[in-house]
Amino acid sequence: MEYVDLILKNGNVYNTFLQKFEIKDVAILNGKFYYISNNINELKCNNIINCKNKYIIPGFIDIHMHIESSMTVPSQFSKMVLSHGVTTVVADPHEIANVLGIDGINHFISSDTTLDIFYGIPSSVPSTNSNLETTGGKIEENDVLELLKNPKIMCLGEVMNFKDLICKNDTLIKNIIKLCKENKPYLPIEGHCPKISGLDLAKFIYAGVDADHTQQTPESIYEKITNGMFLEIQKKSINKDTIKTLVDNNFYEYFAFVTDDVMADHLKDGHLNKIVKIAIDLGMPINKAIYCATYTPARRMNLIDRGTISVGKIADFIILDDLQNLKIKDVYKNGKLYKGENIKKEKFPLHFYNTVKCNKATIDDFNLKTNKKDSVKCNVIKIDKNSTFTKKITKTLPIINGEIQWENSGLALLVVYERYGKTNNKTYALVDGAINKKGAIATTWAHDHHNLMVMGTKKEDMLLAQHNIIDMQGGYIVCSNNKIIAKAVLNVGGIVNDGDINILAQNIKDIRKAMNNLGYEHINEIMSFSTLSLPVSPEIKITDKGIIYTKTQQFINLEGE
Repeated sequence: MEYVDLILKNGNVYNTFLQKFEIKDVAILNGKFYYISNNINELKCNNIINCKNKYIIPGFIDIHMHIESSMTVPSQFSKMVLSHGVTTVVADPHEIANVLGIDGINHFISSDTTLDIFYGIPSSVPSTNSNLETTGGKIEENDVLELLKNPKIMCLGEVMNFKDLICKNDTLIKNIIKLCKENKPYLPIEGHCPKISGLDLAKFIYAGVDADHTQQTPESIYEKITNGMFLEIQKKSINKDTIKTLVDNNFYEYFAFVTDDVMADHLKDGHLNKIVKIAIDLGMPINKAIYCATYTPARRMNLIDRGTISVGKIADFIILDDLQNLKIKDVYKNGKLYKGENIKKEKFPLHFYNTVKCNKATIDDFNLKTNKKDSVKCNVIKIDKNSTFTKKITKTLPIINGEIQWENSGLALLVVYERYGKTNNKTYALVDGAINKKGAIATTWAHDHHNLMVMGTKKEDMLLAQHNIIDMQGGYIVCSNNKIIAKAVLNVGGIVNDGDINILAQNIKDIRKAMNNLGYEHINEIMSFSTLSLPVSPEIKITDKGIIYTKTQQFINLEGE
């Protein structure tokens, strides 16, 4: 009689093609599903598990996320998310690419992980162009051709630069898309299309970009899907109205759940499983939510060897104690029970640990000098407390002895330092809706160019924060009363930590609390601060080159006209 490696008996097994559960036995051989039947008697096995009253579903697949958003390295990320039932991800490594170019990407790809990590080619490094921001690395045509040869490449990562994509001239992003279509015609091309609709949306799709992961509304979901886009629905897009739109229109074939960004402290509590649970709680049928976290993402990325419990597919699956609450009992990867693992510390080249090369600030850096007299109308970045979007407002501030009096204005001063040793640029902005108590925040985790940002309401604290970020060679830090009150070291490229993710998670939690204590109120205060530097996100952001109105990519002066 024929032997197999594992048999699951009497489980409620999710059938992807019927989108429902059936009581079945499942046999596994050599890491793949071998036979699925009502009652397996033809095969012998020394490892039989009774799954009566248990639910068996495929492993979750997340096709749009950034490992660097968890501020950790691939091996540490792997052990954390596998425990949440995520067995495959497609990572866009554009953050490490912005710092270290293709060298950084290749080191991530070469990491040995239990989790299957595939990658997208970063399409927008820098996110705009070198006239608008300075980065440590760039991804150009020759890099794309090299990466296309790698079997771990599944897509072209999110295309962000709308202006360069639709213009009539030859641009880098248009050439990159052309190379992809010529060398891998069926390679998915991912998009970053916030608040884009109508003719602009048509231009985006016409250029070859047929997916979007940014924040959606019921209207944008309907418009994008009915125009042929595949949507990747992350947490910030999930609410009662958006779920109703997806359900009422039976849009299940045209979207997948994704995480995009999950920070280390949040990662301890869940990953894609948490997104799926939220959707279920808001009214999406469980069988449909599972479908859109397993099969549709696999199909989108041409991962035809996984995403279902069916013969010949990779045996990645989850055993649930409680279906409604997605309570995980066990996770299996390649047919083997995942029991956690001892991770050896990843080693990176020495120069990965030495990327912060900007000058240390002087107290004079935080004086806003002007030629105007008495008062000045200033352009101000206004933070939206419920998203990473911002808008431009104006405020009039007094002038004394040729300096704008910002410290007691109710605003925070934001300074960006070019940190790659290329230009020594230093730019300024005023921010409304950030911290309102005396203190400062500094980071090199500043999407996507990752220059050094320091924001504060007190010059001495800003000075302390900026100096210490340089000494740490990157990270996050909060200062108050001339003391460091929280810090997280991000020693690899200034954006990830190569140590234990559990320690990092606690440090990030401390940062979040310290920001809250300074008055930073936001649904995700760290991401809010770190995307004030993202020049492809609406509406007004800052780089080391200046304040940018992101839709037109035009610079705005701090002093208004």
